[in-house]
Amino acid sequence: MKEATKDMRISELLTLDNGVVPILMDAGLHCLGCPSAQLETLEEACEVHYINCDELITKLNDYLKTV
Repeated sequence: MKEATKDMRISELLTLDNGVVPILMDAGLHCLGCPSAQLETLEEACEVHYINCDELITKLNDYLKTV
């Protein structure tokens, strides 16, 4: 099973399934293609954008369980 974790880089999350893109965008992470996405972890991105990382992980993993 595919699973999202806080320590995954944004670029790694994008390789799990294309369906994570709208979830990340809805959460406020709009710069998925920026250079920071290659190095920044999900937790770091959430911190910078004032997003609750635990809630986002739950949404991502709930989606990933369906694919």
